[in-house]
Amino acid sequence: MAFFEPVVLRSLKRATREARGQKLPVIAGHKLLYRCNLECKMCPFWRREDEELLSLSQEIRMMDALVRTGVSFLGFEGGEPMLRRDLPEILRESHDRFHTSLVTNGWLLQQRLPEIARSLELLFVSLDGIGPMHDFLRGIPRSFERAIEGIKAARERLPVAISSTITKDNIYHAVPLVDLAESMGVSITFQVAYDYSTADAMSPMGPDLLEVLRELRLRRVNGAPILESPDYFDAIINSWYRQESWHCKPWMTMNVDPQGRIVLPCYTLHEYAGQTPVWETDVAALWNSYDWSKYETCNKCALACYLEPSIFSWSNVGMIRDRILSNTFARVARTWRGPNPAMVPHPPGLLTS
Repeated sequence: MAFFEPVVLRSLKRATREARGQKLPVIAGHKLLYRCNLECKMCPFWRREDEELLSLSQEIRMMDALVRTGVSFLGFEGGEPMLRRDLPEILRESHDRFHTSLVTNGWLLQQRLPEIARSLELLFVSLDGIGPMHDFLRGIPRSFERAIEGIKAARERLPVAISSTITKDNIYHAVPLVDLAESMGVSITFQVAYDYSTADAMSPMGPDLLEVLRELRLRRVNGAPILESPDYFDAIINSWYRQESWHCKPWMTMNVDPQGRIVLPCYTLHEYAGQTPVWETDVAALWNSYDWSKYETCNKCALACYLEPSIFSWSNVGMIRDRILSNTFARVARTWRGPNPAMVPHPPGLLTS
């Protein structure tokens, strides 16, 4: 269920509606809570007080609304999702409906892995540097050690990707993290820190960032297990350093806050301040009446969940081969051989944090 119906059939139905000029979300990201057991310098969310969280029945109601909308991929994040006691039940329900992923800091991963592994297509574990640098950015000693232990345990059960945020402090840890991912047999995904209004200003800029982006792109072309496409790095470099903006399509990604409310227009600009519960919303009507045009040249963030779907083109043979065919072959291979974490199937840019 977690691939053919949500990914293939829903994509075909969505393509038919999009051919008639409709806008519809492909990916949904849902914060299960804001509370976290770490205190990351670049994150605004652990600093918030949680309202009353959705019950399991409300989570199911939200998921069913996303199914009706045509969403194929659902990513859970936080805060730290593993602080939810009902996480296994939530993920089982999602697995019945979507291609499901989860972002965790890894602290509780070994403990909770047996409860959740069978309900995930992809697990992201946050890692922002080697050793003390990761602990410094995450605010809690032993965070690196616990994340590594969790990755080693999880990679035997399901596809795993390191999720890394590039900041002005850890910018030269990015390439060594690629080496670490390769040595551990897992993939890695990057995002550039965004300066949220309620978090520490950590976004890197200037020639140092350009150097790292070029090196990551080169490593990706040469076969490193980086999930972002070469086009992703090209788009950032062209936009931020050559004033050639990429055309953002924020409607392709829907974000849902811990109370089940839709965040508009996007993850970053509204900083996850939700509005109307998704199950009370005619999403198709909202998506096709909302004025997205003012955000199409924004280019303020480098989140793959917005950039990758926005730049994907069915007329680009390289993109089709890179993002669809290779992932399909990886899925078939895993069916016969079991999980191969270095060949992670992924949609164009699931949410990471």
